[in-house]
Amino acid sequence: MEESHNPMKSFKVGDALVGGDRLFFIGGPCVLESKELGLRIARFLKDLCRDLDVPYIFKSSYDKANRTSVSAYRGPGPERGLRELREIREEAGVAVLTDVHDVEQARQAARFVDVLQVPAFLARQTDLLRAVGETGKPVNVKKAQFLAPWDMARVVEKIRATGNDRILVTERGTQFGYNNLVVDMRSIPLLAQLGYPVVFDATHSVQLPGGQGSRSGGQREFAAPLACAAVAAGACGVFCEVHENPDEALCDGPNSLPLEEARPLLTRLLAIHRAVRSSPVTP
Repeated sequence: MEESHNPMKSFKVGDALVGGDRLFFIGGPCVLESKELGLRIARFLKDLCRDLDVPYIFKSSYDKANRTSVSAYRGPGPERGLRELREIREEAGVAVLTDVHDVEQARQAARFVDVLQVPAFLARQTDLLRAVGETGKPVNVKKAQFLAPWDMARVVEKIRATGNDRILVTERGTQFGYNNLVVDMRSIPLLAQLGYPVVFDATHSVQLPGGQGSRSGGQREFAAPLACAAVAAGACGVFCEVHENPDEALCDGPNSLPLEEARPLLTRLLAIHRAVRSSPVTP
């Protein structure tokens, strides 16, 4: 790494404090299939995280542009999708994160949600990075599958140049041959040197991109052990796509976490976090 902004920054997203010495959780269905489903999952995860004293941010996409097939479900679109995300935010009382794919989406979505996410494939798009930064909203930027951890210093700098330093940096795996990803846990402490909260995207990291031909596959059984390893390596946030019935999900079902597995996973992650937080991992 060429630069560091330690100590790690912490800031509030709605009522959720991210960064510092608390573990936080980002979770929800990959794509907003219906307001009713999104609201049930948001309320379930909010109650669970409140019980465990874990700050929580709801995540769902309203228009998923980077799908494998042209016929794949993208979501309800901006007009209905952003309205429903705002309604979930208000009715469940949760902070909401969604991803954006271009400059206009960034400006539009900022009026409805709490956190704007830059997808991994777009992590080097300067105009998009500047646009999300200029909204003043917290930004979650995912490390591209083709970037080294230290390359993210330049990505973060593009956002910081707008005057916005409420930034989350997310590890989501690195392309490994064809239709496969691998997670190098050295990435977690390396990304932490940037001085911003590091999130581990446990479910996208076990995705098999394009692995089912016209759609991506996944190995959800490995999401929990990788999440545990990431928290042990120093991640202070965990991101999971969560669904009531992953096998029936309209997007990323093979790598989504079943709702009933959220409590045991978070309980394990908290125990690991408590064990390691007094001696942070540094390379």
